[in-house]
Amino acid sequence: MEGADSRRVGVAVDFSKCSRKALKWAVDNVVRDGDHLILVTVRPDGDYENGEIQLWAVTGSPLIPLAEFSDHAIMKKYEVNPDPESLDIVNTVARQKRITVVMKIYWGDPRDKICEAIDKIPLDCLVIGNRGLGKIKRAIMGSVSNYVVNNGTCPVIVVKTDHDS
Repeated sequence: MEGADSRRVGVAVDFSKCSRKALKWAVDNVVRDGDHLILVTVRPDGDYENGEIQLWAVTGSPLIPLAEFSDHAIMKKYEVNPDPESLDIVNTVARQKRITVVMKIYWGDPRDKICEAIDKIPLDCLVIGNRGLGKIKRAIMGSVSNYVVNNGTCPVIVVKTDHDS
């Protein structure tokens, strides 16, 4: 099943331009045959009528296989909407390299939940984009990538995004 050198490579995704860049970078530079590519996405806390989401609010969703998270109807249940470009990146790499692609969804504060994912999955490394927030916004909101770099328990690679790109 898993080779001894199989790694669990995480990529934090929110399906923005910035997270697509991080995903593409991870696929081009980190992921190799035999790896597990695990997309970690965090949804805001909310009032979920869906019973399954209430069950998973603490632990996060089960690992969702690529075939399922490529299916719009299934993802609607999780209130997650992967963009076509990100789906194309992961479907292409799954075909080209012998890797397993799965998604794990958490609910809550992205800073805490991404660090939790590192420990619970557990991940060998994590790739995350930085949104390039202006200084004022970053001072108010705090940078998720900064927090994860300082508090995550595995190597964290931050893929920088220019303001205009």
